[in-house]
Amino acid sequence: MKLKAFLAITVFTLISCNDKPEEKEEVNESEAIIAEVREEYAPDKRVALFDIEAVKKDESYVLRGESNLPDAVNDLKQKMEAENLKFTDSIKLLPDSEGLEGKTMGVVKISVANLRDEPKHSAQLITQATLGMPLKVYKQDGGWFYVQTPDGYLGWVDYGGLSGKTPQEFSEWKSAEKLIYLEPFGNSYEKADSDAQSVSDLVAGDILELLSEANGFYKVKYPDGREAFIEKSEARPYLDWLSSLEMEKEDLVETSKRLMGLPYLWGGTSPKGVDCSGFTKTVFFLNGMVIPRDASQQVHTGIQVDSTRNFENLIPGDLLFFGRPATDSTSEKVIHVGMWIGDNKFIHSMGDVHISNMDTEAEDFDEYNYNRYLRTKRVLNQEDNGLIYLKEKDIFIDQDADEPLKG
Repeated sequence: MKLKAFLAITVFTLISCNDKPEEKEEVNESEAIIAEVREEYAPDKRVALFDIEAVKKDESYVLRGESNLPDAVNDLKQKMEAENLKFTDSIKLLPDSEGLEGKTMGVVKISVANLRDEPKHSAQLITQATLGMPLKVYKQDGGWFYVQTPDGYLGWVDYGGLSGKTPQEFSEWKSAEKLIYLEPFGNSYEKADSDAQSVSDLVAGDILELLSEANGFYKVKYPDGREAFIEKSEARPYLDWLSSLEMEKEDLVETSKRLMGLPYLWGGTSPKGVDCSGFTKTVFFLNGMVIPRDASQQVHTGIQVDSTRNFENLIPGDLLFFGRPATDSTSEKVIHVGMWIGDNKFIHSMGDVHISNMDTEAEDFDEYNYNRYLRTKRVLNQEDNGLIYLKEKDIFIDQDADEPLKG
């Protein structure tokens, strides 16, 4: 009996010792507010930075992180105050002007600059920017700069691709006369002679300062001050080119076919290689339009013209989107884009830039893409906040927004 009583007391004691009250998980009331502000101002982290968190400290919070959205940060603080939440503001607003020594703008100084998702060469290539492209510069990490392209895309570019500029220096660069290179590939030279030493390679869409012209060559200046010569037959004064653009569907088709055979390159948006949306983006840029970077962004621009494979409604230049349709349990996923060129055909970058056929009776019928077709959007000559027309809002030159160039 004594043994049984001892065991019973021991078991009761063990149970009592382990029967501790559950600790209440501390509620971070600021998390919901941060999520609300992020959803409103920065739902797409590819084009907006709002990397903010709140750490509980006693009866207050420490807001820390960084953002390039001052309005979002101000709204966050106002919402915190409205909820009577005490906080210390340790958020770093970009650009980091002091760390960048005032050079919060930049211009691409090589034919094609690679932008990556982390500040290292082994990181994923997410997009490219061509020579003369203006960039907002937010911060520096060693030899890398965190930048934003005119279409809003964020990424890291190394020092070799960027000429940093103060706002005053950028204004001076933007006010200078420009030239655009129009051949898919080429070179600039130290002298007005195609047999002279090359200064750099060039690709279609590269923009340089135009200094003078003589003997069949243009004399140009790079964003970092280098000077060179370009054959006149391969380039054109920028304003002349811009004024000549007619924004016709036939021009888009002609441009797209000049890029036939380019290799597929994930993150590529230049004649050195293109992914699917990089190809359509390049085609439109060479016709005076800046469209969003990715297929999943491009699909939200323009007007819908088809979603039932009624290709009779399409005109050349329309964008076809492909992927996985929405179901009861999954959302739609847009993963590919191509451009309609007429005659039941579209051109796209998949393996390389080539033409595919949507005619189910044709020998070269593209059954794979036909089966994953989602819809077609028309962006050419459409009014949309996601579309930039260089004739109306130029990113390379100073221009009165109330006086768009006429073509």
